[in-house]
Amino acid sequence: MDTVSRRSLIAVAPNRGGHLDYVVALEGGIPPAGDAKGTQVGLRYVPDKLVLHPHAFCAYLNALAGSEAGSLEDVAVMILDDINNEVVARWVQVTVSLPDHAESALEFHGIVIEDRQPKWDKPALLSRLKRF
Repeated sequence: MDTVSRRSLIAVAPNRGGHLDYVVALEGGIPPAGDAKGTQVGLRYVPDKLVLHPHAFCAYLNALAGSEAGSLEDVAVMILDDINNEVVARWVQVTVSLPDHAESALEFHGIVIEDRQPKWDKPALLSRLKRF
């Protein structure tokens, strides 16, 4: 799926609490393709002027099923770029992980990537969040 089509699924609405700093958390999965296992995706962000519709996040993840996004790291960067482009949050964190592989020696593969607007920093808020 091309970038424009993928990003068009990210529906947003005005943030009525734009004067407040609060964290939105969404979790879901990219459905598996064929015999592969699904990829787990977590999104946490502090909204600025816009908030993401949760159902749009589900549609976005479903659209990623079977896409040739590359490595798990590539998927994390792609999701972060898409969210940054459409939601423009004060702070955003994306986690991407694969379920454990019973047939492999690899027990866990996970990525945490985040970004923030310049000069935005609320350590008291972010320190309360559960760690990856």
